[in-house]
Amino acid sequence: MRDFLKREILDNPIELYLYVLGSILIALFIKRFISKYLAKILFRIFSRADKTLYKQPFLDLIIGPLEWVIMLFISMTALNKLTFPQVLDFDIYKVTSKKAIDAIANAALIIVVIRLFIRGIKFIGVVLENRPHSMDKTDSQLIVFFQDFFRVALIIIGFLLILKFSFHYPISNLLTGLSIVGAAIALSLRESLENLIASFVIFFDKPFRTGDNVKVQSFNGVVEKIGLRSTRIRTDQKTFITVPNKQMVDTILDNITLRTQRRVDVKLEIGLAVSIDQLRKLIPAIKMVLQKEEIENSTVFLSDTGKTAHIITIEYYTSMQQTIAEFNALRETVNFEIIELLTKFNIELAAANTEIVVQQKSAALQ
Repeated sequence: MRDFLKREILDNPIELYLYVLGSILIALFIKRFISKYLAKILFRIFSRADKTLYKQPFLDLIIGPLEWVIMLFISMTALNKLTFPQVLDFDIYKVTSKKAIDAIANAALIIVVIRLFIRGIKFIGVVLENRPHSMDKTDSQLIVFFQDFFRVALIIIGFLLILKFSFHYPISNLLTGLSIVGAAIALSLRESLENLIASFVIFFDKPFRTGDNVKVQSFNGVVEKIGLRSTRIRTDQKTFITVPNKQMVDTILDNITLRTQRRVDVKLEIGLAVSIDQLRKLIPAIKMVLQKEEIENSTVFLSDTGKTAHIITIEYYTSMQQTIAEFNALRETVNFEIIELLTKFNIELAAANTEIVVQQKSAALQ
């Protein structure tokens, strides 16, 4: 039996093959238990609060990739004990089969490790999305964006590590070349980069959010989506416009949703034939009209007078809690009551007593 175990097959004794095979089989059976144990340790290290709330999602995301890492690591360590058979060491396009297998093994290990980190980033996103202050749509878009950003960054890092450890490529030269190419691309895509930077400003500064009613330039509408390059707005005419993020940041933007009150501004142009006593009766009467529960504060005064009219300015403010329908109904009621006052005090507006005189010259004078 001893002689049988010492017999060599493909430059390695049978005893060593059994040792390697046993190690791989043991790893295959215990990888699940080891990965669960390590995942629980990692969860205790990185968790602070709500340990039971996020434990199961963490285990579901981490255990699978962690099993592959453990299995590949133990298998590579065990197989490394074997001497690569000379009969299998042949050239494949100027590369030996041994180096090709080593490159594939290193690439596989790097891929599973990068996949493990990507799952960790995904778990962080799940935690942030379930936090109470992260229910805003803009915050959710920001979380998704950074998840995608770090995923791409990890994939690029993994690609560079494969070039370094599997193909022994000097990545310093590659990074230098990429920096030059990146600078050229940045110059050609300057406007797109400006919009990308503006999107970060919007995400962090939050001058507006998805669902807000905003007025920008000559457009008024509801923000439906904030993208990395542009913001999409549904206007009050129900059209759909796309505004570059740079313009949303650089121009003056009125966030109507953040207003604390709605304002109504009315200009009454009273005819010059109206007496001062009539005006002095009209102004207090309008003030009484504005003494309504829905109106939070108001101002009525004779703001100007001139050659064509006396100007009475009426300003009043209502709560933003009102719906648009309620607000318009209130404005209509106030306008009707002001018209009734004008009729009651026999006051005409400036345009009501305008006379147009047409004079025609005789033909003899022409």
